[in-house]
Amino acid sequence: MADQEEDFSSLPLPDRFVHKNWKVRKEGYEAAAKEFDLAASESDPVVRQFLNDAGIWKGVVSDSNVAAQQEGLGALCSFLQVAGTSGCTRTRNITISTIAEKGLPSTRPAAKQKALEALMLYVELDKPDPVIEELIPILSHKQPKIIAATLDALTQMYHAYGCKTMEPKPVLKALPKVFGHADKNVRAKAQELTVEFYRWLKEAMKPLFWNDLKPVQQQDLDKLFEKVKNEPPPKQERLLRSQQAAKETATAAGGGDNFGEEEEEAAVDLEPEYEAVDVFPSIPKDYGERLASSKWKDRKEALDDVHKALNHPRIAEGPFDDLVRGFAKSMKDANIAVVSTAANCVELLAKGLKKGFAKYRSIIMNPMMERLKEKKQSVTDAIGGALDAVFASTSFQDCLEEILEFLKHKNPQVKLESTRFLIRCLKTTRDAPSPAEVKTISDAATKLLTESQEVQRSAGCEVLGTLWKIMGDRIMNAHLDGLDDIRKNKIKEYYESAEVKAKYKPKPAPTPKAAAPPAGKRSMPGKRPPGGGIKKPAPPPAAAPPPQEEPTAPLAPKPTSRPGASKLAAPKSGLAPPSRLGGLKKPGSGLAAPSATASPRRPVVSPPLEEAAPPPQPKLGLTPGRGLAGRPLGKPQAEPAQPAIAASQAPSGLSLVERAELEELRAEVERLRRQNEEIRAERTKLTSQIHELQNQNAQLIEDHTRDVLSIKAKETQLVRARSDYEAAEQTVQNQRREVDRLKRELSRQVRATSPPPLDVSDQIYTDANGHARFGDSGYGSAGMYGRNRSFATQPTSPSGEGKENMIDGSLSRPGSTLSGKLSPLRAGAGSAKSSLSSRGGGRISPAETAGNTGIGGGQATAGAESWKRAAEVTQNLKQRIEMMKAKQGIGRPQQ
Repeated sequence: MADQEEDFSSLPLPDRFVHKNWKVRKEGYEAAAKEFDLAASESDPVVRQFLNDAGIWKGVVSDSNVAAQQEGLGALCSFLQVAGTSGCTRTRNITISTIAEKGLPSTRPAAKQKALEALMLYVELDKPDPVIEELIPILSHKQPKIIAATLDALTQMYHAYGCKTMEPKPVLKALPKVFGHADKNVRAKAQELTVEFYRWLKEAMKPLFWNDLKPVQQQDLDKLFEKVKNEPPPKQERLLRSQQAAKETATAAGGGDNFGEEEEEAAVDLEPEYEAVDVFPSIPKDYGERLASSKWKDRKEALDDVHKALNHPRIAEGPFDDLVRGFAKSMKDANIAVVSTAANCVELLAKGLKKGFAKYRSIIMNPMMERLKEKKQSVTDAIGGALDAVFASTSFQDCLEEILEFLKHKNPQVKLESTRFLIRCLKTTRDAPSPAEVKTISDAATKLLTESQEVQRSAGCEVLGTLWKIMGDRIMNAHLDGLDDIRKNKIKEYYESAEVKAKYKPKPAPTPKAAAPPAGKRSMPGKRPPGGGIKKPAPPPAAAPPPQEEPTAPLAPKPTSRPGASKLAAPKSGLAPPSRLGGLKKPGSGLAAPSATASPRRPVVSPPLEEAAPPPQPKLGLTPGRGLAGRPLGKPQAEPAQPAIAASQAPSGLSLVERAELEELRAEVERLRRQNEEIRAERTKLTSQIHELQNQNAQLIEDHTRDVLSIKAKETQLVRARSDYEAAEQTVQNQRREVDRLKRELSRQVRATSPPPLDVSDQIYTDANGHARFGDSGYGSAGMYGRNRSFATQPTSPSGEGKENMIDGSLSRPGSTLSGKLSPLRAGAGSAKSSLSSRGGGRISPAETAGNTGIGGGQATAGAESWKRAAEVTQNLKQRIEMMKAKQGIGRPQQ
């Protein structure tokens, strides 16, 4: 066994890869993976032998033993890591389909993960298109588990690299087929892949496959889409090797932070690929003649025929100049139906030709924008759609000039629709405008803010808000500073709601080493205009310049290369004035004898000691009409020193780009300071508002407390009033009961007396003044007996029985309680006297004490007295009742 192991370990790795013993193959895979991990590059011998014999990897990834296959997939991953792009391109055509069939559906999770990692590396090392091309046929495999595993691998690959890196269209077109598979696992994996596509592409992916699905499948997918609809946009998790290199380069240049954003902004073209159609055979031959007809129906029919001919997704290139000129002519047609049809034709042609339509833009764009003056909405919509199609075939910079011209149009409708077209262009363009174009657009939009119509002012605000979204704060702050707060707030609203596809990114500044000139050339300002015309050779020794003017010495090589400088540099005799005069002449002027010009002013020149005159003296010597020759000859030597020093010092400091960046940073700092001041003022204002609101709240709380206390006091008063009312009600009831008791007592007293008091009402009558009075005692009086009868009508007997009968009859009415009570009247005078005395309280009138001459007369007199006493008693009782009622406050009862 030991011999066999020695033989196996001594075998070369390729031989061990194809050994019949799976253990030997497994050990060979493990050994190869270790050596690949230790290799420095693809030029290593162990890597080269597997690069040259790439076909060996097919047997590795399809090893019949699952344990050996797992190690073989690991060895392939290690090989791809070190072999790079060359290893990827040489092996992917051999291994990808085998990995999909043997590795992805493996029962071992580790083997399945290594197979997926191998596919990821194939995508990362080169490009994803070949990998997708190899996997698409696997989706038609006869085994469902292989299809499901491939779909799962595609899901994870698109999740890692994103739809902007991996082309989604081939897989999207294959989705309807896998959705119609009989296996439920395949359909489930297809749903997962579709949801992953939706995370990246949203609704834009549906035109490629949605109509081929069943309604039930569409409903199920819509439910799954709702779960991920509000998720944030996904980001690419793994980068290709090319993207990694670009990111490293961007990081080295200082722009590594924005690399991911730039990758995210890459466009995803989901438009289906169509075959270009040649439309010229379908265009009517007499198109031009019919379009020139005087009848609008003929013109419209001609355009309708062209519209049918152009109705193709992709149109082949051709000479469409005459056709487009006809469309431009139709834009001026008086009939709006002709204009709309022509605009629809332009839209179809622009969409069919795509970028090929750019050369016809100058012919058709101006007439269409001029026709935007039409107020009918259907016409402006048709022209707007055509303008959008034309813009999509060109660039923003190509259309901007004409759009800005129409923003100044005298027709308000044209101006408004042109502004809306500009807004649509800003939202759909992928090329951010330059700062110069931003200034032009901002100026035009700012003018719109002063328009009389509100819709035009709003459109101007939307332009600035959309432009702000594209360019950012740093660029737009300079264009928004002069606006008032109301307009800024309106622009801010559009800025927050704008959706754009472009994002301005300033060009990276060159590195300072590349921008700064070499150290040996910093003192040569040959191209600087301020000092270029007065530079001269090194000053001669006789001039004896001051020590501070020595920095002008390095300027000597540059002027000597000029045509006129060679003649002046030749003499070194120490004549300083001629050399200085020569330095004041323009280079190449051809003045070989400067003394002829300077001779009239030689007497002004002082000895060399006067060359050190103070600096203000040359300015005073320069008078109108005397020119530069009037200056002291010693000064031109001192003046070039300053530009030379500035020229020598300027490059040694910041470069131009750094200066510009410094200015931007200073402006940014100033803007931030202003913002901080505004924030502080706003915070102070908000604090004061908070205090005011707190005071108002305290006042409201105090008022509320006062109201609550008042309500409680009212409730207490109401309770007390209710209790007083109940007490008063109880008192009234008691008084009523007392009155009833007194009435009953009175009734008892009346019943106890004789004669009965029933006829009291007959004796009482009412006079004219409403007072109750008693009638006379005469028999014929109507006062006492007038209601029924008088005593005169009754028969009388000498013994007085008739009177008794009359009395009994008059008191025997129904309901009378006093009937039969007058029997004591028949008795003697003594009994009558005692009866009356008992009823009258013991008072006896004089008439009662008088002698009775006869029985009848005495009884009559006694009867009259009895009735008078009864009336008096009744009257006294009534007065007592009234007094009691008055004391107790009880209303007078009805009688």
